[in-house]
Amino acid sequence: MKQTQNTRKAGFTLVEIMIVVAIIGLLAAIAIPNFVKARATSQANACINNLRQIDAAANQFALEKGKKTADAITLNTDLTPYIKLNSASAIPPCPAGGTYQCTAVGTAPLCTLGSGVTPAHVLP
Repeated sequence: MKQTQNTRKAGFTLVEIMIVVAIIGLLAAIAIPNFVKARATSQANACINNLRQIDAAANQFALEKGKKTADAITLNTDLTPYIKLNSASAIPPCPAGGTYQCTAVGTAPLCTLGSGVTPAHVLP
């Protein structure tokens, strides 16, 4: 009596591997745009929070120094004592790479990115 040996080796077929790769690609196509949108929203919220802190620091500086509306102020020298500084002892920068401008008492501070990005980096 002859016995036939099963010579098939254990492993995955090409079709099974292609299905797994297609599923991973589909999940990545869904997840990556959502991640990018969440990152942009988070950066905008952090920038707006920094703008609020700069505005509060400008108002505090104006009250303590007797400044009037439209008096000139310097962001880095005048407002540094009134803002919680980062680890580099500087005013926290915009997380998206913009820079802050605050030139006068009573005017809202601005981020150079402003409304040119979505979501906008402006105070509401």
